[in-house]
Amino acid sequence: MKYKHPYKINKDYEKSVAYFSMEFAIDQPLKIYSGGLGFLAGSHMRSAFDLKQNVIGIGILWKYGYYTQVRKSNNELDVLNEEHFYPYLEDTKIELDVTVHNSNVKVKVFYLAPEIFGTAPMYLLSTDHPENAYLAHTITHKLYDNNLATRIAQYNILGIGGAKLLEALGRETEVYHLNEAHGLPAAFYLYDKFKAVDEVKKRLVFTTHTPVKAGNEINDPNFLMDMNYFHHLSLSDVNE
Repeated sequence: MKYKHPYKINKDYEKSVAYFSMEFAIDQPLKIYSGGLGFLAGSHMRSAFDLKQNVIGIGILWKYGYYTQVRKSNNELDVLNEEHFYPYLEDTKIELDVTVHNSNVKVKVFYLAPEIFGTAPMYLLSTDHPENAYLAHTITHKLYDNNLATRIAQYNILGIGGAKLLEALGRETEVYHLNEAHGLPAAFYLYDKFKAVDEVKKRLVFTTHTPVKAGNEINDPNFLMDMNYFHHLSLSDVNE
């Protein structure tokens, strides 16, 4: 497999880990982050590379990033949404199918090699696929989109798309590490696969950057079901 781990793993860190994060602050040219959560994730990717851990990063390739801060002619601050280009990323030609709101969405996968910025290998997902309808394209346009339905769709792409990517890579993953709850659909994908909560618990690690209620989303489970957030599960499965 072309995308197997590209460097020799330190024998003290052989456990295979996939690190899911909504944003990664790796370097300024890669504008897929907004703030602290991204810098935490980016630092983890750099540390994993330095320690030669068996870790890969899974994120989203935001076409317009979060935003670019600029100044108006009167020096007041303004927000600019501009398309970003990343010629150093490699199109893996891997395509994934993720169900969002009862529709199939095609997902492309781009690869960030460790030698570019000194990170663990990273895979970035994009819905900028010619077979997708316009609304599906917009899922990966803006980090933390203001529209709730779009954000939930983004979480589906990260969690379920990321889990499917690991299967496409043929990577035996022992730990699915969710950096905040954005990638949570991966947990329900694993439950759908193994049909047992204990099997999911053995594989799942969750860390939070903001452990206060005000810093986290609360959404109606019925709305999440309608968005296929829980994949093919029922509310009784979710409650378990």
